[in-house]
Amino acid sequence: MVDPRSFISSLKAQPWYSGQIVAVKELPAKEAEYAEEARLLKTPFPEPLERYLSARGIRLYSHQVEALERIRAGENVVITTPTASGKTLAFNLPIFERLHRDKKATALYLYPLKALTNDQLRAIRELEEATGLALEAAVYDGDTPQHLRPKIRERSRVVLTNPYALHEYLPWHYKWQRFFQNLKFVVIDEGHRYRGVFGSNVALLIRRLRRILSYYGSEPQFILSSATIANPEEFAFKLTGKEFTVVSRDGSAHGPRYFIFWNPLKYPARSAHRQTSDLLALHVESGLQTLCFTISRALAELVARWAKEAAPERRIASYRAGYLPEERREIERGLKERELDGVAATNALELGVDIGGLDAVIISGYPGTVISTWQQAGRAGRGREPALVTLVGFENPLDQYFMNHPEEFFSRPHEHAIIDLENEHILMGHLLCAAAELPLGRSELKLLGANEDHLKPLEGKFLQKSSVGWIYRGTVRPVDLVNLDSISERTVQVLCDGELLETMEFNRALEEAHPGAVLLHQGETYLIKELDLEKDVALAAKEEVDYYTDALKISEVSLLRAHRTQEVSGLELGLGELRVTERVIGYRVRRYERTVGIKDLQLPAVEFETTGLWLALPDSLRGEVERAGRGWPGGLHGAEHALIAMAPFYAMCDRWDIGGVSTPFDPDLKGPGIFIYDGFPGGIGITEKLYELLLEWVEATYRLVRDCPCAEGCPSCIYSPKCGNQNRPLDKEAAVAILAAIREALSASA
Repeated sequence: MVDPRSFISSLKAQPWYSGQIVAVKELPAKEAEYAEEARLLKTPFPEPLERYLSARGIRLYSHQVEALERIRAGENVVITTPTASGKTLAFNLPIFERLHRDKKATALYLYPLKALTNDQLRAIRELEEATGLALEAAVYDGDTPQHLRPKIRERSRVVLTNPYALHEYLPWHYKWQRFFQNLKFVVIDEGHRYRGVFGSNVALLIRRLRRILSYYGSEPQFILSSATIANPEEFAFKLTGKEFTVVSRDGSAHGPRYFIFWNPLKYPARSAHRQTSDLLALHVESGLQTLCFTISRALAELVARWAKEAAPERRIASYRAGYLPEERREIERGLKERELDGVAATNALELGVDIGGLDAVIISGYPGTVISTWQQAGRAGRGREPALVTLVGFENPLDQYFMNHPEEFFSRPHEHAIIDLENEHILMGHLLCAAAELPLGRSELKLLGANEDHLKPLEGKFLQKSSVGWIYRGTVRPVDLVNLDSISERTVQVLCDGELLETMEFNRALEEAHPGAVLLHQGETYLIKELDLEKDVALAAKEEVDYYTDALKISEVSLLRAHRTQEVSGLELGLGELRVTERVIGYRVRRYERTVGIKDLQLPAVEFETTGLWLALPDSLRGEVERAGRGWPGGLHGAEHALIAMAPFYAMCDRWDIGGVSTPFDPDLKGPGIFIYDGFPGGIGITEKLYELLLEWVEATYRLVRDCPCAEGCPSCIYSPKCGNQNRPLDKEAAVAILAAIREALSASA
């Protein structure tokens, strides 16, 4: 293994180095804490499992035994230890132990992605073969051949699937009677992926599953495996409706890790993506087997190609969705067997696919959450050998915040994972699904977080009350009405040569499927030629382009109802219901993070009610800003942009999941104000969490804008790539003054 310090020195000697390394953090090695040393294992495993562990020389870590002993005790457990710490083995061992002792017992495993499901099936079958337990583990999803499905339902004791498939198959629960009657465990892997709209839908799907299991007399344990999040216990409860025990203390070992913060803006003559390929080429030429994460499929291809041109003697490949399964498996094997020196990949390799431990990871562009960053960084590390991680910051606020405040990355807690169980737009669809699966009684409504008032709008057309409860009487399958990834009832079909590519909710289609939009689908690039809103169809053509598009949007907000308000030092804070009107007025054409053109669009406005927060500012602050010679509207606008940009720092969301409006005078607030809102009808809990963390959020936003080295504002602080007003007006110094005043008022009341 190359010494990281020597490599960093050689990096600084490169002709294209111009001070891009803004920080290096050395994380010390950590010794393993094994179970036998802590005397945690209370009862030996059955002989087949002991034989498996002994044959492979596996010593269990303390957190693995803590998890399995709690599972043995019948507790619901959420395991939140780092990547490569052995979470899968921690729950597979007690599950296999139970299935060995109870010959009828079954287990259901849920994964967010098909690729991960198939990878985990191999691990389970390996354990099955090594122990001699005939569990006939199988994947059951849309790709499962029809002729195999009856056999799996009748004989398999371990079934792996994904939420989309479970949603489709629950109406056919009577075919799964044997499996459901004997179900002892439900495993939800990569749990942190179930957040936002998707997580809220899956939470109700899990409650529908629990209701059906209860009908068959089953009450299984739930096991949740997740990356480290700020609120594991709260999150696990919201996802399943069950109380959980958290296992978070990591007993696994790892070598020292060197974390480099690389700011390509220090060398503006070469793009961030070119610098990423330079880094990858130098890593592999130095003998470091390296995985480079990129933000898009196209960039995975480009970075790999550029790195191969710079290091022709090295074996470098790209990896992304859209490749054939056998192609992906071959790349995974090449990494694990060290036949490949380097791979440029999308976040498809972030999750638990087994590729072994690597020498180094390059993260090209902050992935959006601290959680994902650590997930990707965790791919580096081979036993006790040192590992190297490089975070390449792009020209946007979150990336540049970490470039200017690297200590924040290591000192602050991880983000909160958000699930909202009170969005009626989501709830209504699942009530219809539940009524179609089994008659829906009063007592069961509570499990779904509903009451009889929620059923009244559905009675007649969709639901009919009977002696056994409400039953579904619609003409279409309710599961076809519920999209786990969206809220909107209106959808747009994207077609290419008459074939369906995907279905989008209407709001998203206006932003991503308008004429001229570049759409990425399963690794391929499509250009939208036409959006027919009478037929709700978008027509696409497959084209290779070297640019992408961002929609430009303007918004108007009116305050409907306030749920919580407080006044501090003349500043009014509120949380409540808003009516939002959004209109996509154009789009930017961007090439490698740079805008190369702007096009206008004529599309209808979208109106919806959602949850939001507001900051009503005192007129005295306006006077201070204007006396300093700064622009008041530009300051409000800049503060709004920066607050939106920093929101994912606290709530696990994309910055596009929230919207904002700033105004020198709002009639509802009777003065100047800033609104931040959830970008989904009914809201999905993001702004509620931001309201709870308001002081921390404003503090970080203030530091972002204050410390940005630009003179008048830039994409690293107060510019927004989706601003329909083309980032006019903006005033950086006024934004700093406004954020400072909000921060001081909040601090005084804390």
